[in-house]
Amino acid sequence: MGIINEKSFIETVHMKGLQISLIASGDGTEVIYHKLENGTRWGLEPAEQWEALEYIYVLSGELHLLDPEEETFLKPGDSFFKNPVAVTYFFQANGPTEFLYITSQPIYHLYSKATKELLELAVSIEEKDGYTVGHCERIKKLSMLVGETIGLKTNQLKCLNIAAFLHDVGKLRIPLDILQKPGKLTPEEWNIMKEHSLHGRKILEEIGLPFLKEAGKIVEQHHERYDGSGYPHGLKGDEISIEAAIIAVVDSYDAMTTERVYQKARTKEAALNELYQNRGTLYNPYIVDTFLELQKDEF
Repeated sequence: MGIINEKSFIETVHMKGLQISLIASGDGTEVIYHKLENGTRWGLEPAEQWEALEYIYVLSGELHLLDPEEETFLKPGDSFFKNPVAVTYFFQANGPTEFLYITSQPIYHLYSKATKELLELAVSIEEKDGYTVGHCERIKKLSMLVGETIGLKTNQLKCLNIAAFLHDVGKLRIPLDILQKPGKLTPEEWNIMKEHSLHGRKILEEIGLPFLKEAGKIVEQHHERYDGSGYPHGLKGDEISIEAAIIAVVDSYDAMTTERVYQKARTKEAALNELYQNRGTLYNPYIVDTFLELQKDEF
């Protein structure tokens, strides 16, 4: 490309699939370079009491605006801007994509801090819970595939993206001797383990960013079950958010097909059959049917 080079960067933050770099700032305006890997998603959302310009200019690759009512593909030289941003806009990179984000709201340090914290949380979860590297990313990818297939709105997709990635963040507050116990948990230990979904919501709320608070509500519900047998509140049916219902199916599938310290991995076929057998009881039947249909072509 030759337009942007590392010497141009004041500061850079890396996260899986995403690089953000502050190029220039002054008088409250910031120019932020973004580099997204194929399939990585990125969003713009309204900010309270903020009515200034937000501008995107694509340098390379392609940005797909994921909006059923305003589906747009931005190619090199194309731009997208709103003044102000009144609703959430969610983009996906089709192939490696670079763009400049220009905002008259100085947000880079808040933005980069949140990015670092999210990455650190995800790595901590996987290390503590004994999952293979990439568990959080797999849950996010499959959850988003289901969410997009059933036509969730942009704001729902944004929250699902974060909640799926950090669904088990509350396990950071569960004692290691319980979390990594190779044998069956005692009733007392199981009660402590079940608190992780409540801890997850609290952790995301404590960070203080509005979109994380919304994601926290989904995280809290991802172990609720369609027939009311789940936790922490025994919600059932439509009392469970559709985003949480998606994560419940995807997380169960990944857990069944992953080798764990206390359980052998099942085959893909066995895991999918288990989901089917529990559609309408443990899992939302619409989500199970969507997931099973997708697996024929995608997984």
